Amino acid sequence: MSRNVGVIGLGAMGLGVARSLLRAGFKVHACDVRTQVLDAFAGEGGIACATPAELGSQCDVVVTVVVNAAQTETVLFGSETQPGAVSAMKPGGVVLACATVSPAFAIELGKRVEAAGLHMLDAPLSGGAARAASGEMTMMTSGPASAYEACEDVLEAIAGKVYRLGDEHGAGSKVKIINQLLAGVHIAAAAEAMALGLREGVDPDALYDVITHSAGNSWMFENRVPHILAGDYTPLSAVDIFVKDLGLVLDTARTSKFPLPLSAATHQMFMMASTAGHGGEDDSAVIKIFPGIDIPKGAK
Repeated sequence: MSRNVGVIGLGAMGLGVARSLLRAGFKVHACDVRTQVLDAFAGEGGIACATPAELGSQCDVVVTVVVNAAQTETVLFGSETQPGAVSAMKPGGVVLACATVSPAFAIELGKRVEAAGLHMLDAPLSGGAARAASGEMTMMTSGPASAYEACEDVLEAIAGKVYRLGDEHGAGSKVKIINQLLAGVHIAAAAEAMALGLREGVDPDALYDVITHSAGNSWMFENRVPHILAGDYTPLSAVDIFVKDLGLVLDTARTSKFPLPLSAATHQMFMMASTAGHGGEDDSAVIKIFPGIDIPKGAK
């Protein structure tokens, strides 16, 4: 296969996307601000690009797997110091915009990308680093049929499930932030439950085993509590990600004056953790906001 695909952002999710595309036989170009990550990916068979514009000039499809709207804006449309990918892409190319952003931003982004003669899918991701690495992510996508037709093979390579949520940009982002509402609340609830158990002197390993085989379990409890038990807060998804994402949830609901009491309380929990200096740690570090908790080190 000779098709050129670019991935901008080689974080936990983006690197998995890039590797999945390599396995599928694409020529994969990559761009990241961390040169050591780029060099390592080039050693795996990828093609390192110094700038988003360099990447865009060589690729039919560009996948942006960055953190937020500001980074999406910069890599696609450039900054004062360098141009973005959109200005260098050939007409008819496709942008898969995968960052978690507000629906309003996704709608406006789609208009600007299409005005440049390109296609775009509003295409946020879910599934974490493990599913990204195996090419089995869930994609919540929306956009015109022409955009899907231009990148079907790319979607198949990077995702296990691609949900088509409508012809209009923004629909994918709406579903993604609702997913993030639940993900954040579940992580915070898992942390609160474990904190209470620790305070009451319950054996943490036993508590984890019981809950994961009982009705109180959730995917986030099962996935995140082992980080707490190991005392390992190396970020796979950081506290500050949920400060951002739950902020998007609340901002979206505020425009229609829709109450979200659980989301608001959860956002405050992640804000407390970030303010206490844990913003760059794994999101399970939200447990550290509870006073007097003896958090185990290597319990599991």
